[in-house]
Amino acid sequence: MKLLMLTFLAGLVALLVWASADLPDRADPHAPANRHLSPELTEMTESEVVIPNLVSAILADFRSYDTLGETFVIFTAGLAVVLVLQRSRRVPEEDGDE
Repeated sequence: MKLLMLTFLAGLVALLVWASADLPDRADPHAPANRHLSPELTEMTESEVVIPNLVSAILADFRSYDTLGETFVIFTAGLAVVLVLQRSRRVPEEDGDE
């Protein structure tokens, strides 16, 4: 069973290395995200949004639904943890009437 798991993990690592080999280098000025998306968002932020910080403007205006979704997921996970911990603290009450 261990050999099967190690073989599976080695294959998964090899697949991830192969898939990431074609990605552009970090901070590459000729990467598609830096050539097409960044200038467009920067230009729209300077002309349409009144938030002075570029990162805050992009998160608050252009990616607001994504940020709201991430906040909802974190809130739901926290609520689930609280409910599980409250349930595990309860001690079954013994009925003394018998």
